[in-house]
Amino acid sequence: MLETIKAIGVLDYDKWLEPKRFDYTPRDMRPVDVDIKIIACGICGSDIHCAKGDWGRPYAPIAVGHEIVGHIVALGDEVDKSKFHIGDRVGVGAQCDSCSSCWRCVNGFQNNCDEQQTTYGSTYPDGTNNQGGYANYIRISNRFVFKIPDALDTLSAAPLMCGGITGFKPLLSAGVKKGTKVGVRGIGGIGHMCILFAKAMGAEVTAISRSDRKKELAKKLGADHYIATSNPEFPASYKDKFDVVVNTASTFDASQVKSVMSTLRPSGKFVFITAPPISVKLEFEPFFMLHGSYSIGGSAIGSPADIEYMLQFAADNKIKPWVETMDINEADVCTAWKRMESGDVKFRFVLTGYDKYFV
Repeated sequence: MLETIKAIGVLDYDKWLEPKRFDYTPRDMRPVDVDIKIIACGICGSDIHCAKGDWGRPYAPIAVGHEIVGHIVALGDEVDKSKFHIGDRVGVGAQCDSCSSCWRCVNGFQNNCDEQQTTYGSTYPDGTNNQGGYANYIRISNRFVFKIPDALDTLSAAPLMCGGITGFKPLLSAGVKKGTKVGVRGIGGIGHMCILFAKAMGAEVTAISRSDRKKELAKKLGADHYIATSNPEFPASYKDKFDVVVNTASTFDASQVKSVMSTLRPSGKFVFITAPPISVKLEFEPFFMLHGSYSIGGSAIGSPADIEYMLQFAADNKIKPWVETMDINEADVCTAWKRMESGDVKFRFVLTGYDKYFV
């Protein structure tokens, strides 16, 4: 019986760059739960936002991390034993539960459930605070646990559990296929995976960034074209270029967004998939949207069915995010967070060395 979980987390939001070791008692195991021994966890931009308190300060201590890969070590009584087995290598993403009874849940939009539980930063009805993957174990509903295909290695699978599905879902929803003109704004952790997925779907992909600094990297990722928005020819020379633009950048204002949207074809769609601090607001004139017949929307992670489909798609198409490993310990977590803050990673960190640290 799992009685204590060891973790690294934020004990004081004002000292978020000083993560510390702490132990916590997991909530009682429910019949639908599984226990997972964690072997790797990607570092997501959401981890930084939460650690800094950008989205509020829910509770402390808090262990972040929702790009989790590990092995099942215990199964609740109601878990389907034909689907999950002790020892299975599985992944966990940004969502750990939903109500399962609302219209959204019943119709496959569990990721949009008003009562959803996030893997960290939310509180269960019994008052237990959720803790994430910077820990040696996690206890979670089996409905949000996903078997990792054998063809997908652990280091590739981890960042797919949040960043990957976040980039994959808007492409899937837009019906991206061979010949679709896709723009990806922001060439970072999520953006680079969005490029990989769009290319695998057969799209003609353009990487969009502020300067030419990432042009060669974008080419190595497979992008067909590159646009630097600082170019004086932008956006006038790129009118009617895209069917869909996926915004993966977390910094923007209304003028920047309008400039990029003006490169859409009529009925084209601009999709936000990253969340800036909650203080950020955007204003648009309705006439601008009407004149171009543009659509603007958002996309938040994906449903369980979406995640299962993405993992198999990634395995079948040999999707390999660019990752750098870091050991899970206070010093390396701090270093990784600092480097992410300064954009010094190509393109995703994955924490490893769990058995070495959590002894």
